Amino acid sequence: MLQTARQATLDPTETGAAEDLAARLVEMTVADVRQALDGGTVTAEALTRAFLARIGRYNPRYNALIVMNPRAVEDARAIDARRAAGEALGPLAGVPVVIKDTMDMAGLPSTGGWHFLSSAAGGVDLIPATDAPVTARMRAAGCVILGKTNVPVLSHTGSHANDSWAGPTLNPAAPDRIPGGSSAGTATAVAASLAVLGLAEETGGSIQNPASAQGLVGIKPSFGLVPNAGVMPLAGSTRDVVGPITRCVRDAALTLDALAGYSAADPKTVAGIGRRPAGGYAAGLAPDALAGKRLGLFGPGWRDLPLSPEAAALYERAQGELTAAGATLVADPFAGTGFSALAEPTPGLVYFDARGFESAPFDLQLYLERMGSDVALRSFTAFAEATRAEDAFAPGGVLHPINNLRQLAPCLADPASPPDLSDFLAAREAYLALFDRVMAAHGLDALVFPQMRAELPPLHGPGTLLETTVCEINIAGLPGVTLPAGAYASGAPFNLIFVGRMWSEGDLLAFAYAYEQATGHRRAPALDA
Repeated sequence: MLQTARQATLDPTETGAAEDLAARLVEMTVADVRQALDGGTVTAEALTRAFLARIGRYNPRYNALIVMNPRAVEDARAIDARRAAGEALGPLAGVPVVIKDTMDMAGLPSTGGWHFLSSAAGGVDLIPATDAPVTARMRAAGCVILGKTNVPVLSHTGSHANDSWAGPTLNPAAPDRIPGGSSAGTATAVAASLAVLGLAEETGGSIQNPASAQGLVGIKPSFGLVPNAGVMPLAGSTRDVVGPITRCVRDAALTLDALAGYSAADPKTVAGIGRRPAGGYAAGLAPDALAGKRLGLFGPGWRDLPLSPEAAALYERAQGELTAAGATLVADPFAGTGFSALAEPTPGLVYFDARGFESAPFDLQLYLERMGSDVALRSFTAFAEATRAEDAFAPGGVLHPINNLRQLAPCLADPASPPDLSDFLAAREAYLALFDRVMAAHGLDALVFPQMRAELPPLHGPGTLLETTVCEINIAGLPGVTLPAGAYASGAPFNLIFVGRMWSEGDLLAFAYAYEQATGHRRAPALDA
């Protein structure tokens, strides 16, 4: 499908103007797009064609996008027509974006990175009849969706996309290192300026990990704030969340404005009603937002695993920057509370607590039913039969370790019935109760940790991304905002993550924005075609 994208870039525009526009795409923000469109210096169609040309040039190497939207130029032209007619358009209108492969887009395949689910790789295509709510909301905001991005098989890893039917995705910031996963393709598309921003999804680090690995901004929202119906699940009933990956905090806030809110297609989003800040998530962004705030620091009370010496040094430098911005820092506020003992790492995984994944068969059943009556696989049973040669739940399968969860077996036996989630719910309640108690006891506004405990391992090999917050905030449902905070000596990015109480995205974004404005750590990578 990339050939179609290359063909779509053919345009009789004067060469010099086209070259100027191509240069402006690098690190382009929503504000840049809005200024260009409002000023009449470029059209949404021309901008879309320019991004498609950039994709045609760089995607063969970095492998971020795997399915292109054949209507992208037409969609952009429609935005231009609405603008010309005098319609008042929102900040994201005409902005070229990408979405994760697992997010349903009517008429385009959702492959889950697995060759069984892609006709291009010899399998069957799963073609949804309707958009996922998040896809529909991006369209309603006027975004131009360029295409869908690469993921590992069933989004099973937070480190890379090496086993995807489409091949590995590279990290533009460090091509010999892992890109982070499972939203590897979205992060790479954004880091390489193949789009202005992208949508990602997280069950176990799949927003925060790739954003951190590539020196980007990512929002892991509170569970239930953003609908995840129509998104191929791992734990849709318990942990899955959708959020943006961008190059700056303001763009992430504007995207969350478009995504957040109740959807009848996803009843759990009723929990987020009344939780959005007045004026939206971008309204509270201010350069002095850290002044007078109290922030808790990483330590063994949270997770009893050490930072590498270089990560510790980078974190210490970042603490100086936070203090200079007016924040008061509290060392290891979870010390002596028993918080770190709440984790139950799942055997067969690298310090990963998979509680909540016991809903996977049930959630896949609901997802396939939602796709429509004409979809190639309409039930979990049909899905399991089509993928039997590499059974995801059998020994050697990508999801086999979750068989250690005692409530998975009954769900596998009867995927159409709601699973027993009592173990997961007990864990969530314990995490939330202790988290809130510690935050109140120390008068904390948020936590601020290094998102990774050590720099990225090589792209190919047994190494995984060693994060600090994934299991805890995924099980608890808490929000986090990660953003650039420097780089290791190797050039691999170093990110911080702000973590807060449920529904505190507005505050976390404000803190992240203040730090971003004070430090300016984001750096555009140099690409090889």
